[in-house]
Amino acid sequence: MTGIDNMAGQVSIGKLNVADLNPKCRTAGIRWIPVVDGQYKVWTKKIGSGKTKVLLLHGGPGFNHEYFECMEDFLPPNGFEMYYYDQLGCCNSQVPDPNDDSLWTIPRYLEEVEEVRQGLGLDAFVIVGHSWGGILAIEYALKHQHEGHLKAIVVSNMVASIESFLVCSGKWKQTLPPDRLALCEKIETEEDWQNPEYEKIMMEELYPKMICRIQPWPEPFTRSLRHVNMGIYVHMQGYSEFVVTGNLKGWDSWDRLKDIKIKALMLGAEYDEMDPEDMKKMAEMMPNATAAICPGGSHMAFWDSQDAYFEHLLSFLHSL
Repeated sequence: MTGIDNMAGQVSIGKLNVADLNPKCRTAGIRWIPVVDGQYKVWTKKIGSGKTKVLLLHGGPGFNHEYFECMEDFLPPNGFEMYYYDQLGCCNSQVPDPNDDSLWTIPRYLEEVEEVRQGLGLDAFVIVGHSWGGILAIEYALKHQHEGHLKAIVVSNMVASIESFLVCSGKWKQTLPPDRLALCEKIETEEDWQNPEYEKIMMEELYPKMICRIQPWPEPFTRSLRHVNMGIYVHMQGYSEFVVTGNLKGWDSWDRLKDIKIKALMLGAEYDEMDPEDMKKMAEMMPNATAAICPGGSHMAFWDSQDAYFEHLLSFLHSL
Protein backbone atom coordinates (compact mmCIF):
# COMPACT_ATOMS: atom_id res chain seq x y z
CA MET A 1 0.00 0.00 0.00
CA THR A 2 1.98 2.92 -1.35
CA GLY A 3 0.15 5.62 0.62
CA ILE A 4 0.87 3.89 3.90
CA ASP A 5 4.49 3.36 2.90
CA ASN A 6 4.85 7.08 2.13
CA MET A 7 3.32 8.00 5.46
CA ALA A 8 5.69 5.66 7.27
CA GLY A 9 8.59 7.34 5.53
CA GLN A 10 7.51 10.76 6.78
CA VAL A 11 6.79 9.80 10.40
CA SER A 12 9.51 8.32 12.55
CA ILE A 13 7.70 5.91 14.84
CA GLY A 14 8.45 6.50 18.49
CA LYS A 15 10.05 9.93 18.04
CA LEU A 16 7.09 11.77 19.58
CA ASN A 17 4.89 11.23 22.61
CA VAL A 18 1.45 12.33 21.49
CA ALA A 19 0.42 12.90 25.11
CA ASP A 20 3.41 15.17 25.62
CA LEU A 21 2.27 17.36 22.72
CA ASN A 22 -1.40 17.28 23.73
CA PRO A 23 -2.03 16.43 27.40
CA LYS A 24 -5.73 15.94 26.66
CA CYS A 25 -4.99 13.13 24.23
CA ARG A 26 -5.46 9.70 25.78
CA THR A 27 -3.05 7.00 24.63
CA ALA A 28 -4.34 3.84 26.37
CA GLY A 29 -1.51 4.09 28.87
CA ILE A 30 1.20 3.97 26.21
CA ARG A 31 4.31 6.11 26.61
CA TRP A 32 7.59 6.22 24.74
CA ILE A 33 10.57 6.58 27.06
CA PRO A 34 13.94 7.99 25.89
CA VAL A 35 16.90 5.67 26.50
CA VAL A 36 20.61 5.58 25.67
CA ASP A 37 20.90 9.30 26.47
CA GLY A 38 17.90 10.09 24.29
CA GLN A 39 19.15 8.36 21.14
CA TYR A 40 16.25 5.89 21.09
CA LYS A 41 12.84 5.34 22.63
CA VAL A 42 11.24 2.27 24.13
CA TRP A 43 7.56 1.41 24.33
CA THR A 44 5.74 1.14 27.67
CA LYS A 45 2.11 0.68 28.62
CA LYS A 46 0.42 1.24 31.96
CA ILE A 47 -2.57 -0.91 32.90
CA GLY A 48 -4.64 -0.37 36.02
CA SER A 49 -3.93 1.86 38.97
CA GLY A 50 -2.86 1.27 42.51
CA LYS A 51 -0.44 2.19 45.24
CA THR A 52 1.99 -0.59 44.29
CA LYS A 53 3.51 -0.22 40.83
CA VAL A 54 4.85 -3.33 39.10
CA LEU A 55 7.35 -3.08 36.23
CA LEU A 56 7.51 -6.26 34.13
CA LEU A 57 10.89 -7.21 32.64
CA HIS A 58 10.48 -9.76 29.87
CA GLY A 59 12.86 -12.52 28.95
CA GLY A 60 14.96 -13.35 25.94
CA PRO A 61 17.04 -11.42 25.42
CA GLY A 62 15.07 -10.28 22.41
CA PHE A 63 11.54 -11.32 23.43
CA ASN A 64 8.83 -8.83 24.40
CA HIS A 65 5.91 -8.06 26.69
CA GLU A 66 3.32 -10.06 24.75
CA TYR A 67 3.78 -13.37 26.54
CA PHE A 68 3.04 -11.53 29.83
CA GLU A 69 -0.50 -10.64 28.77
CA CYS A 70 -2.17 -13.02 31.22
CA MET A 71 -0.88 -10.68 33.95
CA GLU A 72 -3.77 -8.36 33.01
CA ASP A 73 -6.25 -10.85 34.45
CA PHE A 74 -4.55 -10.86 37.85
CA LEU A 75 -2.59 -7.73 38.72
CA PRO A 76 -4.95 -4.80 37.90
CA PRO A 77 -8.08 -6.53 39.29
CA ASN A 78 -6.21 -6.99 42.57
CA GLY A 79 -5.26 -3.33 42.83
CA PHE A 80 -1.79 -3.38 41.31
CA GLU A 81 -0.63 -0.92 38.69
CA MET A 82 1.38 -2.79 36.04
CA TYR A 83 3.70 -1.60 33.34
CA TYR A 84 4.60 -3.43 30.17
CA TYR A 85 7.93 -2.44 28.65
CA ASP A 86 9.54 -3.73 25.46
CA GLN A 87 13.29 -3.51 25.83
CA LEU A 88 15.30 -1.70 23.17
CA GLY A 89 15.33 -3.65 19.92
CA CYS A 90 12.23 -5.62 20.88
CA CYS A 91 8.74 -5.63 19.33
CA ASN A 92 7.13 -2.18 19.73
CA SER A 93 10.32 -0.38 20.76
CA GLN A 94 12.81 1.14 18.36
CA VAL A 95 15.21 -1.29 16.71
CA PRO A 96 18.71 0.17 16.31
CA ASP A 97 21.52 -1.17 14.17
CA PRO A 98 21.89 -4.82 15.22
CA ASN A 99 25.63 -4.59 14.59
CA ASP A 100 26.10 -1.98 17.34
CA ASP A 101 27.51 -4.41 19.90
CA SER A 102 27.61 -1.75 22.60
CA LEU A 103 23.81 -1.88 22.90
CA TRP A 104 23.41 -5.58 23.60
CA THR A 105 25.04 -6.01 27.00
CA ILE A 106 23.90 -6.47 30.59
CA PRO A 107 25.30 -3.09 31.77
CA ARG A 108 23.62 -1.18 28.93
CA TYR A 109 20.24 -2.86 29.48
CA LEU A 110 20.63 -2.29 33.22
CA GLU A 111 21.02 1.42 32.58
CA GLU A 112 17.96 1.27 30.33
CA VAL A 113 15.82 -0.10 33.16
CA GLU A 114 16.77 2.90 35.29
CA GLU A 115 16.03 5.27 32.40
CA VAL A 116 12.58 3.66 32.09
CA ARG A 117 11.98 3.98 35.84
CA GLN A 118 12.86 7.65 35.72
CA GLY A 119 10.82 8.23 32.58
CA LEU A 120 7.73 6.64 34.11
CA GLY A 121 8.31 8.36 37.43
CA LEU A 122 8.16 5.10 39.37
CA ASP A 123 8.83 5.28 43.09
CA ALA A 124 8.52 2.50 45.67
CA PHE A 125 7.95 0.10 42.78
CA VAL A 126 8.37 -3.65 42.33
CA ILE A 127 10.24 -5.40 39.53
CA VAL A 128 8.95 -8.73 38.25
CA GLY A 129 11.74 -10.07 36.08
CA HIS A 130 11.21 -13.28 34.13
CA SER A 131 14.10 -15.40 32.78
CA TRP A 132 16.57 -12.89 31.28
CA GLY A 133 14.46 -10.25 32.98
CA GLY A 134 15.36 -12.00 36.24
CA ILE A 135 19.03 -11.31 35.55
CA LEU A 136 18.17 -7.64 35.14
CA ALA A 137 16.10 -7.71 38.35
CA ILE A 138 19.03 -9.12 40.33
CA GLU A 139 21.53 -6.67 38.86
CA TYR A 140 19.17 -3.72 39.29
CA ALA A 141 18.60 -4.58 42.95
CA LEU A 142 22.33 -4.85 43.59
CA LYS A 143 22.96 -1.44 42.02
CA HIS A 144 19.90 0.60 43.01
CA GLN A 145 18.35 -0.92 46.15
CA HIS A 146 19.77 1.77 48.45
CA GLU A 147 18.27 4.68 46.50
CA GLY A 148 14.78 4.20 47.94
CA HIS A 149 12.90 3.69 44.67
CA LEU A 150 12.88 -0.11 44.58
CA LYS A 151 10.51 -1.75 47.03
CA ALA A 152 11.04 -5.42 46.14
CA ILE A 153 11.94 -7.79 43.33
CA VAL A 154 10.42 -10.98 42.02
CA VAL A 155 12.87 -13.24 40.19
CA SER A 156 10.66 -15.47 38.09
CA ASN A 157 12.11 -18.61 36.52
CA MET A 158 15.76 -17.56 36.61
CA VAL A 159 18.65 -18.97 38.60
CA ALA A 160 21.73 -17.13 39.83
CA SER A 161 24.17 -18.07 37.08
CA ILE A 162 24.30 -19.14 33.47
CA GLU A 163 26.27 -22.21 34.47
CA SER A 164 23.51 -23.31 36.86
CA PHE A 165 20.96 -22.76 34.10
CA LEU A 166 22.97 -24.90 31.66
CA VAL A 167 23.31 -27.73 34.17
CA CYS A 168 19.53 -27.98 34.48
CA SER A 169 18.74 -27.48 30.79
CA GLY A 170 21.37 -30.10 30.01
CA LYS A 171 19.46 -32.59 32.15
CA TRP A 172 16.38 -31.94 30.06
CA LYS A 173 18.37 -32.64 26.91
CA GLN A 174 19.34 -36.02 28.35
CA THR A 175 15.66 -37.02 28.32
CA LEU A 176 15.77 -37.28 24.51
CA PRO A 177 15.80 -40.75 22.93
CA PRO A 178 19.41 -41.84 22.29
CA ASP A 179 19.26 -41.26 18.54
CA ARG A 180 17.77 -37.78 18.91
CA LEU A 181 20.26 -36.88 21.64
CA ALA A 182 23.13 -37.97 19.43
CA LEU A 183 21.81 -35.88 16.55
CA CYS A 184 21.26 -32.85 18.80
CA GLU A 185 24.80 -33.00 20.18
CA LYS A 186 26.26 -33.56 16.70
CA ILE A 187 24.52 -30.43 15.43
CA GLU A 188 25.75 -28.43 18.42
CA THR A 189 29.31 -29.68 18.05
CA GLU A 190 29.32 -28.79 14.35
CA GLU A 191 27.49 -25.50 15.06
CA ASP A 192 25.05 -26.41 12.32
CA TRP A 193 22.45 -24.06 13.81
CA GLN A 194 20.34 -23.77 10.65
CA ASN A 195 19.73 -27.51 10.49
CA PRO A 196 15.92 -27.89 10.47
CA GLU A 197 16.20 -31.00 12.63
CA TYR A 198 17.65 -28.90 15.46
CA GLU A 199 14.65 -26.60 15.53
CA LYS A 200 12.37 -29.63 15.34
CA ILE A 201 14.04 -31.18 18.39
CA MET A 202 13.72 -27.93 20.30
CA MET A 203 10.16 -27.02 19.36
CA GLU A 204 8.60 -30.48 19.29
CA GLU A 205 10.55 -32.58 21.78
CA LEU A 206 12.12 -30.33 24.43
CA TYR A 207 10.42 -26.96 24.75
CA PRO A 208 6.94 -28.50 25.26
CA LYS A 209 8.37 -30.22 28.36
CA MET A 210 10.41 -27.41 29.92
CA ILE A 211 9.24 -24.09 28.41
CA CYS A 212 5.45 -24.39 28.28
CA ARG A 213 3.61 -27.61 29.06
CA ILE A 214 0.08 -26.74 27.94
CA GLN A 215 -1.00 -27.51 24.39
CA PRO A 216 -1.67 -25.67 22.26
CA TRP A 217 0.62 -22.93 23.47
CA PRO A 218 -1.26 -19.76 24.48
CA GLU A 219 -1.69 -17.29 21.63
CA PRO A 220 0.18 -14.42 23.40
CA PHE A 221 3.18 -16.75 23.77
CA THR A 222 3.19 -17.88 20.14
CA ARG A 223 2.72 -14.27 19.04
CA SER A 224 5.69 -13.29 21.17
CA LEU A 225 7.76 -16.03 19.50
CA ARG A 226 6.90 -14.63 16.08
CA HIS A 227 8.22 -11.24 17.16
CA VAL A 228 11.52 -12.35 18.72
CA ASN A 229 14.57 -10.33 17.71
CA MET A 230 16.86 -13.27 17.02
CA GLY A 231 19.82 -10.97 16.43
CA ILE A 232 19.75 -9.87 20.08
CA TYR A 233 19.03 -13.40 21.30
CA VAL A 234 21.96 -14.88 19.39
CA HIS A 235 24.33 -12.06 20.33
CA MET A 236 23.63 -12.38 24.06
CA GLN A 237 22.39 -15.96 24.51
CA GLY A 238 23.18 -18.13 21.51
CA TYR A 239 21.19 -20.36 19.18
CA SER A 240 19.23 -22.35 21.76
CA GLU A 241 18.56 -22.84 25.46
CA PHE A 242 21.30 -25.47 25.65
CA VAL A 243 24.43 -23.76 24.36
CA VAL A 244 25.24 -20.24 25.54
CA THR A 245 27.71 -18.67 23.14
CA GLY A 246 26.76 -15.01 23.62
CA ASN A 247 27.92 -12.42 26.13
CA LEU A 248 25.67 -13.78 28.88
CA LYS A 249 28.14 -16.65 29.13
CA GLY A 250 29.83 -16.59 32.51
CA TRP A 251 27.26 -14.38 34.24
CA ASP A 252 27.14 -15.34 37.91
CA SER A 253 25.53 -13.72 40.93
CA TRP A 254 25.69 -16.50 43.50
CA ASP A 255 28.30 -14.79 45.68
CA ARG A 256 26.45 -11.45 45.49
CA LEU A 257 22.96 -12.58 46.47
CA LYS A 258 23.72 -11.96 50.14
CA ASP A 259 24.00 -8.26 49.31
CA ILE A 260 20.38 -7.94 48.19
CA LYS A 261 18.70 -6.57 51.32
CA ILE A 262 15.25 -5.65 50.01
CA LYS A 263 12.34 -8.07 50.03
CA ALA A 264 12.47 -10.64 47.26
CA LEU A 265 10.51 -13.60 45.94
CA MET A 266 12.17 -16.40 43.97
CA LEU A 267 9.36 -17.89 41.91
CA GLY A 268 10.13 -21.16 40.13
CA ALA A 269 8.38 -24.22 38.77
CA GLU A 270 8.56 -28.00 39.05
CA TYR A 271 9.45 -28.67 35.40
CA ASP A 272 11.34 -25.48 34.61
CA GLU A 273 14.62 -25.34 32.73
CA MET A 274 15.78 -23.55 35.90
CA ASP A 275 16.32 -25.98 38.77
CA PRO A 276 13.70 -25.31 41.48
CA GLU A 277 16.24 -26.38 44.10
CA ASP A 278 18.48 -23.55 42.90
CA MET A 279 15.58 -21.14 43.28
CA LYS A 280 15.15 -22.26 46.89
CA LYS A 281 18.89 -21.94 47.52
CA MET A 282 18.85 -18.40 46.15
CA ALA A 283 16.19 -17.38 48.65
CA GLU A 284 18.18 -18.92 51.50
CA MET A 285 21.19 -16.79 50.56
CA MET A 286 19.25 -13.52 50.60
CA PRO A 287 18.35 -12.01 54.00
CA ASN A 288 14.77 -11.00 53.09
CA ALA A 289 13.78 -13.50 50.45
CA THR A 290 11.36 -16.39 50.14
CA ALA A 291 10.93 -19.03 47.45
CA ALA A 292 7.85 -20.61 45.93
CA ILE A 293 7.72 -23.46 43.43
CA CYS A 294 4.71 -23.95 41.15
CA PRO A 295 3.68 -27.62 40.84
CA GLY A 296 3.29 -28.92 37.30
CA GLY A 297 4.66 -25.70 35.82
CA SER A 298 7.59 -25.00 33.57
CA HIS A 299 9.41 -21.89 32.36
CA MET A 300 6.11 -20.20 31.51
CA ALA A 301 4.58 -21.07 34.87
CA PHE A 302 2.23 -18.07 34.70
CA TRP A 303 0.57 -20.00 31.89
CA ASP A 304 0.95 -23.70 32.76
CA SER A 305 0.72 -23.44 36.56
CA GLN A 306 -1.35 -20.31 36.63
CA ASP A 307 -3.30 -20.77 39.85
CA ALA A 308 -0.20 -21.48 41.93
CA TYR A 309 1.90 -18.83 40.22
CA PHE A 310 -0.52 -15.99 40.85
CA GLU A 311 -1.40 -17.19 44.33
CA HIS A 312 2.28 -16.81 45.26
CA LEU A 313 2.82 -13.59 43.33
CA LEU A 314 -0.28 -11.81 44.62
CA SER A 315 0.37 -12.94 48.18
CA PHE A 316 3.88 -11.48 47.98
CA LEU A 317 2.69 -8.19 46.47
CA HIS A 318 -0.05 -7.83 49.08
CA SER A 319 2.55 -8.33 51.81
CA LEU A 320 4.59 -5.29 50.79
